[in-house]
Amino acid sequence: MPILNADSVEFISRSTAQTRRVGMRLGGLLGTGDLICLVGDLGSGKTTFVQGIVSGWGSLDQAASHSYVIVNMYRGLHNSRLYHLDAYRLSSADEAVMLDIDEMLVSGPLVVEWADQIEAALPNEGLWIHLRMIDDEQRDMLLSARGERYHELLSLIRRRVFGVA
Repeated sequence: MPILNADSVEFISRSTAQTRRVGMRLGGLLGTGDLICLVGDLGSGKTTFVQGIVSGWGSLDQAASHSYVIVNMYRGLHNSRLYHLDAYRLSSADEAVMLDIDEMLVSGPLVVEWADQIEAALPNEGLWIHLRMIDDEQRDMLLSARGERYHELLSLIRRRVFGVA
């Protein structure tokens, strides 16, 4: 796990289960207003990572690949909500603005797949995770923090997932 700089961590996941576990550790750290932005080609592990996030966050709902659903909402304890936006089928950031991203962030954490396609519609601060397929099982994951809250989150991830500060 090379540390690229204070804003980033790179990690090689050796299996689907490990990708899901890293997502679970991250999910357990999320609160209302947190923004997680996922970037990667088809098959890079984004949906597997989201499944881990949803589970780790505490939802009993099963996260699934969106297909044609743009926004899914997962329920947690005490009427809490986690939103999962799949921007793959959106044609522009303007289209994303109409989905009321700000309202989602006021109500719970927001995980965005294909976030690079709607970056102009997203807040400047967030945790960006670039996933890249190495082979059938392995994924390269680059986590980058944008903003103070996300530097803190990245520090927590370093400790909980990788055992370093």
